[in-house]
Amino acid sequence: MSELPELFAGFATHHIDIDGLSFHARVGGNGPPLLCLHGYPQTHACWHRIAPTLAETNTVVAMDLRGYGQSAAPDSDGDHVTYAKRTMAADGVALMRALGHERFTVMGHDRGGRVAYRMALDTPEAVVRLILVDIIATIDNWERMRAGSAIKSYHWPFLAQPEPLPETLIGSHPTYYLDHTLASWTKDRTLAAFDAGALAHYRAAINEPARIHAMCEDYRAGATYDWQADRESRDAGTRITAPVHVLWAASYLTPTKGQFDPIEVWRAWADTVSGTEIDSGHFLAEENPAATVAAIGDFLAAHPVTT
Repeated sequence: MSELPELFAGFATHHIDIDGLSFHARVGGNGPPLLCLHGYPQTHACWHRIAPTLAETNTVVAMDLRGYGQSAAPDSDGDHVTYAKRTMAADGVALMRALGHERFTVMGHDRGGRVAYRMALDTPEAVVRLILVDIIATIDNWERMRAGSAIKSYHWPFLAQPEPLPETLIGSHPTYYLDHTLASWTKDRTLAAFDAGALAHYRAAINEPARIHAMCEDYRAGATYDWQADRESRDAGTRITAPVHVLWAASYLTPTKGQFDPIEVWRAWADTVSGTEIDSGHFLAEENPAATVAAIGDFLAAHPVTT
């Protein structure tokens, strides 16, 4: 994937070794550190439209999660710990420390949001602010799943099926599967919102069998280890102490008005929660970058930190 389109002009490229695994990140800007974590089925490229603006006042670190993009895709294990969000959260903390950042803000979209809130729960000393993009907690999602949401979010149980069923089906036509998935979660149900260069990044990654497997393992962990980790945190009364801002898509996370209030859902987990609804499908940073970056900027300004 060395000839992929350049989407982060002026950003440095880092390949950081963590416990024998290589993690890819793009770093740019100056100011308080901001770790950006992508979701499924994407890579760090999902931030390319808002990273330059954020980098005007922050040191932006956009990394590829393990198994995704250009980061390592290690062998999985029977208990799905390798791709558990706790494991991925530890990757992110280690990467930021390797870059010299002991305390930082973390923003996560989709699966990256699940890594981000687990990071805030497990290492509160590292996370000073938390931005969650279009998610509720994994345990809340499973417990709220009903017929309609199960059909809409069929990929949760599908990708969590035992190996090699989902890998085989996706692997038979990975680009079709990726394009269908991306389009089906946008506001207009097309690929029009995506930059051709970003699509090239996403398509390159999903055409690697090891990464198809890693993505499935991410969801297998979500149905087992991550669910249990959330239950244990909730039962123990562990709370997120960093200020939290939730961004949600008007046509994705809450497709029916009154289905649930994302702010209220997260208040069960965190002490300080605010939020903004964005006129968008699931991919806020690409479908409506102006509104997304404005909401992020307002939250960061309201909760200033020092470098």
